[in-house]
Amino acid sequence: MDNYDVKRRDNPRILLFLWINLIATGVILLGLARQQLIIKDTYEDMERRQTERRILLPGPRGDIYDRNGNLLIGNRPQYSATVILDDLRPEFRKEYSKQIKQAREQIEEAFAANKDNQTKEAPLPDYNQLAWDARMLVIQKYVDIVNSITRRNDQVKRNKIIRHFNEQLLLPLPLAQDLSPEQYARLVERIPVDSPISFHTSTARFYPYNALLAHTLGYVQNVNPDLSLLPKDGLKNFTFKTKIGKTGIEKHFNNLLAGTDGFEIWQVDPLGFQNKRLNLTPPKQGDDLITSIDISIQKAAEIALGHRTGAAIAIDIETGEILCLASHPTYNLNDLSPFISQKTFDEINEAGAWLNRSVQLSYPPGSTFKLITAIAGLRHGLVDESTKVTCAGVYRVGNRIYHCHAKTGHGTIGLEDAIAKSCNVFFYDLGLKLGIDKIHAEATRFHLDEKTGIELPFETSRIVVPSKQWKKEKIGENWTPGDTANTAIGQGFLLLTPLQMATMTASIARNQTMTRPTLKAVTKDNDLKTLSDADNQLIGLSDKQRTLLLNGMQGVVSPIGTGRLVQIDGFPIAGKTGTADFRAHGKEVNLAWFVGFAPVNNPKIAVAVMVQGTKESDSYHGGSTAGPIAKDLFLAYQKNHLDF
Repeated sequence: MDNYDVKRRDNPRILLFLWINLIATGVILLGLARQQLIIKDTYEDMERRQTERRILLPGPRGDIYDRNGNLLIGNRPQYSATVILDDLRPEFRKEYSKQIKQAREQIEEAFAANKDNQTKEAPLPDYNQLAWDARMLVIQKYVDIVNSITRRNDQVKRNKIIRHFNEQLLLPLPLAQDLSPEQYARLVERIPVDSPISFHTSTARFYPYNALLAHTLGYVQNVNPDLSLLPKDGLKNFTFKTKIGKTGIEKHFNNLLAGTDGFEIWQVDPLGFQNKRLNLTPPKQGDDLITSIDISIQKAAEIALGHRTGAAIAIDIETGEILCLASHPTYNLNDLSPFISQKTFDEINEAGAWLNRSVQLSYPPGSTFKLITAIAGLRHGLVDESTKVTCAGVYRVGNRIYHCHAKTGHGTIGLEDAIAKSCNVFFYDLGLKLGIDKIHAEATRFHLDEKTGIELPFETSRIVVPSKQWKKEKIGENWTPGDTANTAIGQGFLLLTPLQMATMTASIARNQTMTRPTLKAVTKDNDLKTLSDADNQLIGLSDKQRTLLLNGMQGVVSPIGTGRLVQIDGFPIAGKTGTADFRAHGKEVNLAWFVGFAPVNNPKIAVAVMVQGTKESDSYHGGSTAGPIAKDLFLAYQKNHLDF
């Protein structure tokens, strides 16, 4: 050590520490350069995730119109009185201090009154509980202000406040939702400008025609948006509720109608409250939908159905467009927007109004099915204009007697009059000559054994066009001649929907075996879709046979026919009535049916009406109950088509 001069530059110790310092400094500088230049994006991203939040803004749904441009579903403003929790923090702190002071005083008073605790320390208050108490008191104060102005009686629940703090801190807290325009106006007028109470405007679905088309249009449900579609950038997301279709057209066309969500990017403070908005991408409204519905015909159908249980359908024969689709009992769609209260749900449930009887329930079609039996007989050469059957009011099949609705019978009768007067005996006889295999084959040729494919959810699959094999598999019994007799007149095991009967009628009018119904307005580019479908076939009747069938159907709507009440001067109608027995909710009730089309010489509109008895004392008949409803549909169509 003594051999070296510590002040000399070549001192080994100085050189060693110099190099150590140089290397350490270099490592630090390289590390700093790496942090600042190479991996800075990583730290910027970490900072961004810690200080930025995304708020999703749901896009309004598209509007829905009828074929003539009448608005069926739109959006109305939904006003809510709200507060931003960040604005209330000074009041939270003030109230919290007050709560702590009061709690300590109460504890000390209680402790002093208990002499046994003199040797112990006074317990501490529950500070977390007091914090929530303070927040609740402040928020309820503003709820009370809103209630005093709007005359509402809203309350904010503690669990809702806690959930909002934990999950939706950046979103406004609703004090009163779905304010009426009058309530909103009063609040705007009377709330001071410097009040923390603000207003949030969103959209709710609006139904101008209230209960009309309820089952067809459907309603929406408020749900959280699908966050899986958002960028995977690690930002925490806050979301307002968005709407998805729950039933009806709203559900089937949900992807078309749904709007595009927008979003806001906010910079937040260390506690998670808003600091500054960094970005705004506004939401976009969904696409509009023009339906095939004619609201004037729909209105006529629903007025005619009134308080009775049933369904009424009208179809454009050329295109398959649904002109009206009514189901009763019904409900006011506006009662379901913006949400369904428990009271409303229970009322609709008790009335049995949730189900769309046009497509969700199946029924025996009664004598309207005789048209299928007649076509099968004509195609297989088992009946023509010379065929006669004697009807004495009864018909024996084995050891069992089957009755005609005319107790004294129709006498000697041919096909035309058998259709016009709905003679059961004639069709018992024809059905047994045909056999169930031919009747079943004819019904399946008209696609009555399958769903229609209408653009509505939940179309029933409980459709039965019975056969020998079906009975063996489902019931475990062999087919009998009595089963054939019942099927021939639309009873027995047959179960079809009103919409199926409407499409069958449209197909007969167009002389084809299939009609694809649609609720979407058909454009010029695809208005021949129904006619050109590769699976569609001509019915296969000769001109003479078709004339025989149509004469019988016109006879139904004539002074001698069962549908005489449907007659309209200058508007020739071909139809078929039906009355069927049906077991519903453990009761034997009857069904009244009418199917038909018009005008006969140039068919444009086909209708199907079904009215269901709701108690055993109801005595409904196709001609007197369903027929007048069908007439109102024809009249509504005729009114807007004066060239017919």
